[in-house]
Formats: sequence, C-alpha cells, structure tokens
Amino acid sequence: MAEQIGYEKIEHIIFQQNKAEKAMLEEFHSGDYTLDNPLVKYNAYLVNPLSAVVLFNTEKETAITIHVLGKTKEATISHTFPKAKEHILPILGLYSDYENTIEIEAYRGQKTTIKINVPDVFNGEKVINYMKTSAEYLQDNLIFVSPAGEKLSSAFDFNGDARWHMTIPCVFDLKRLKNGNLIIGSSRLVKMPYYMSGIYEMSLVGKIYKEYRVPGGYHHDEFELPDGNLLSLTEDLRTDTVEDMCVMINRETGEIMKTWDYKDFLDPDKVGKSGSWTDADWFHNNAVWYDENTNSLTFSGRHIDGMTNIDFDTGKLNWIIGDPENWDEKYQKYFFKPIGNNFEWQYEQHACLITPDGDVMCFDNHHYGSKNPDKYLTANNSYSRGVRYHINTDDMTIEQVWQYGKGEGAKFFSPYICNVEYYKDGHYLVHSGGIAYDQDGNPSEALGPYAAQAGGSQESTTVEICNDVKMLELSVPGNYYRAEKLSLYTDGNNLELGDGVILGYLDDTREMDTEVPGEACGEIMPEFCNARIEDEYDKFTFFSRFVRGDLVLLQLEKGEEIHRYFISTTAKPATAMCCGTFLETDDRNTRTIISKTGLSGKYDVRVIINDKKYETGIQIEC
Repeated sequence: MAEQIGYEKIEHIIFQQNKAEKAMLEEFHSGDYTLDNPLVKYNAYLVNPLSAVVLFNTEKETAITIHVLGKTKEATISHTFPKAKEHILPILGLYSDYENTIEIEAYRGQKTTIKINVPDVFNGEKVINYMKTSAEYLQDNLIFVSPAGEKLSSAFDFNGDARWHMTIPCVFDLKRLKNGNLIIGSSRLVKMPYYMSGIYEMSLVGKIYKEYRVPGGYHHDEFELPDGNLLSLTEDLRTDTVEDMCVMINRETGEIMKTWDYKDFLDPDKVGKSGSWTDADWFHNNAVWYDENTNSLTFSGRHIDGMTNIDFDTGKLNWIIGDPENWDEKYQKYFFKPIGNNFEWQYEQHACLITPDGDVMCFDNHHYGSKNPDKYLTANNSYSRGVRYHINTDDMTIEQVWQYGKGEGAKFFSPYICNVEYYKDGHYLVHSGGIAYDQDGNPSEALGPYAAQAGGSQESTTVEICNDVKMLELSVPGNYYRAEKLSLYTDGNNLELGDGVILGYLDDTREMDTEVPGEACGEIMPEFCNARIEDEYDKFTFFSRFVRGDLVLLQLEKGEEIHRYFISTTAKPATAMCCGTFLETDDRNTRTIISKTGLSGKYDVRVIINDKKYETGIQIEC
C-alpha cells in the first residue's frame, strides 16, 4: 500500500521568473558581453518560447535597432530601443521550428547578426487553417487569440505564421494597457470550471510584473480606467450565484476599491431569461466597459439577452439593450424602442463596447434567437454577427446602423464566447470564436468543448471589415475566446527589470456546515481515485476520481479544528462553458481548489467517501 497520495509543491510562475531574471543578470554582469558577442537567453521568462532576451554593453550611449528577419522581407519585425550603455533587449516574433536570424544594429554604427534555433513549440500540431490578408494591410500587427479550450494563446502575422505563443493557460480577454504591457487572466485556477485567481500584467516577452489577485476570482473580462485603476469581473465564491459582480482594483496596491453587485440593480427573478439561464448563472456577465462621457458601466449579461448600463458612482440602472419580452413590468421603462429598417435584437451577446460617439456594439451570438422557447432556432438555422446600435437616451429609441455575419449563416455561428473591436467608423474586427460541428459535420447544438468530446470539431474565424470590405480573414482550429490586433513592440524599452509581485488576496473557500459521519479506516485512498495534491503558497488543488453519485467530502483536520469541503460527483454539462481549458475528458475526475486564506498551521488532509474516512498521508501547511 502506498504511504501517501501524489504530492507536488508548485512554485508560483512569478517566483520562477524572478529567479531566472536574477540568474540571467548575474551571468551578464560577470561576463564581457559586447555587440559583437552578446549574451542570448532564449525564452528567458519561461512562458513565451517565441522570444529571447539579448544582453550586451556599449562604450557609449547609443540607440539599438533589432530586426527579426521574416521568412519574407515584409515579415521582418523591427524595433529601435532608447539609447543606453547597458542593453537588455527583448527579442519578439521568432518562428517555431526554425533557425531565426536577428540583426542588431547600433545607431549609425556597428551591426552584428545572431542565430536563434527555436524547436517546434507546437509539437507538430496544426495551429492555423489559413490567413487571408496582405502585408500592406496588417503591417507589423499580429492577430492575437486567447484560449477557450486546450489550445493556448498565440498570435499570427499576415502570412499566417505564429510569432507569439504562451505555454501557460492565461485565459479570457487579452488587452494592451496604456503603458504597453498586456493584461490577461492569470494561469491559476481557483474554482472550476474557469474562475481564475486574478489578472496578470505582463510584457510581451512573457515577464509577469504583477498578479492582481481578486478575492472572488476573475472571469471573462477586465478594463483599464482612465486613472489607471482596473475593473475586473468577479463573483462571491461563497454564495449560490455566479458571474454577477464587478470590482475596481487599485493599480498600485491590488486593494479592492469598489464593488458592484448586479442584484442591487436587477432582481434575478424578474429578468427576461435567455435559453441558457439557470438559477445560479442568472446574469452570466462576459464583458465590462467604462464610458467616460457618461461616467457609466455597461455589462453584457448573456443569460438575460441584455446589455445593462449603470451609473458608476451610484450603481443606479440607466438602460437595458435587449428584447424586452418576458421582463417584469418594472423594467420596461429601461428598454429602447426600435426604429429604422432591418432591426434585430441581439441574443446571448458578448463583448459590449461603446464607440466615441456613444453607439453600442457587441458580438450578437444570436444563440436561440428568441425569448420564446417555441421559437428557438437550431444551430443549423442560426447565425452570429457583429452589430452596432445607435441609441438616443432622450427619447429611448434604438437603431441598428451596421452588422456583419448574418449573411454567413451557420458557418459563422458561435453559441458562446467571441468579440468585436472598434478601430474607427466603418473599421471593425469581428471574431466568431466558438464555431463547432458534430461528428457528422453538422453545426453542433452543444458548446465547443462538449462537441469536441463527442467526436466533433471546433474552429474560430476572425475577420476585419473596412468600409464593408473584408480586409482580413483568419481561420484557426479550435475555439478561441477573443481576438485582438496588436503589435509586438510599443515605444520604449518593452522590458522592465526587477522582481514581479503578487498583490491582493483570495477569499477563503466556502465550507460545508454539516458534519458527515465517516468511520476512520486508517487506509490511504483507493488506487482507483488516482488522487494527488498540487500545493501552492496561497492555495492547493486536490485532484481525484470518484464513482458518479459518491458522497465525497475533503476535510482539513488539526486536532479539534476541522474544515469540510464538499466535492460534487454529479456529471452535469454547463450551459455556458466559456473556457474549456480546464475541462476534464473523464467526467469522473474532480478538481477541488482550497484557498489557504483563513487557515493557519499544518492540517492533515483526509477524505470521506460515502461512509468511510480515508487518509491521504499529506499535511498542508497554511
């Protein structure tokens, strides 16, 4: 019999990067590295294998230009760094499975060339179907896609070559901050199926500067306010509802400065329910947008088929965009009256935004296509689209002024995820990231992750439209949550040195109040359970397999102090699996994450299965 279940201590990626950077700088400062003989550190920050850092000194302060040579002349990526004597330069845009050539050139001076051999970071896996655009149109921008499944974040140039890739599951929306850094959901799960510990602020080379931990976990979206503070979608992990809160995070300290609970401006029992509505997931917030002109927040509620706008300061409801059918009478005054021709409401929409002139855009998934169950559309008869509405809040009218995607029919239909981006009037990105087919090749009634598990296939299509002309179309295998167009470099250094930090905190995990009797048998958990623990400094994860319907309780015991955590063994497909990255292929497998907040000392981990209490042989230190 084994003495204990599997156990692994997991070091936070920020701590790993801090050590790697210190080692890199120590090597640099202990050597004589010049422009002719630079120190080259491939994948210096461990998470972007299509990057490197080059380090050298020059006698005089000088600006340095690097050229990452493309497979074609137009695909070369260049950047000029500010003048300095000590040069620590991120090299971005390397090709996978390729000997990359990088030219390094001093301002009006010396030039050297280095080679960086990059292995096949995709392990032979197909990562793109096609890219249709031109170098003239896309220039040095890439199309970034963020995960909704097992495939991780990548970015593609105009030739369709991957030039950026993450090897850790940073999920949900990816945005560029005003300082040039990226912001994206963390890679650390705090609750299934996809609630993350918080948000990473990171450089394109992969260095994580900050993790902003969010007490109720992060999901779906975040937003940088004009003053630099951050909005994050969240929830209260200790209540019975999900995805119905937003918080404002202090950019410097990680402190939660303000909280909006959607039940303060909507009654969950009186909303117009979408086809995916559940008691717990009654709103399903997938986007937040701050409008400085009106000092208001707009939230996209998938499960109410509505975009709601509230006052930033008071939280008072201003308006709702959506089909008013089946909403309680008390909310009817907040809806708009359609005017103009060819108007259609959006259903189960994503990614709301407000244009500079006050119009409202979103990705209209058009899932179900009605508030009336008798009129629900099948996947084969459905469509999705990007749409722009003009609203008049004086007379409460709404007019549809643009749309793209309806004419593509079911081949552009995504029942979940997706986004639109506004560049200027007439110039938009529309990303249909949740396209799925069943095993017979028909549009799937199931969401992408479940379609794939049943033998079907997934894909994503991203288009850019300029004055009604399609200028770009990217197709990739797999479902991807959102797409963004970004350049790899911005003005300045693009890499700041120093230790990354972890801010904020995680809420304590919801416990079960009822004591469940279990006879201590003194045995290690059955081998069938395949149990193991991954232990981090602020949480731990218990992985195990159980028979469906088993009554299972994980207990932390320290003398008379006992903490009880219920583990569900009931298999139930989600109606809104917006990120299937952590979804198990075997539904008997469970993943239980316990926050160490509120715990202190060493605890024995024991598990009750039906009426027997088993040992794990593991102690968790909190």
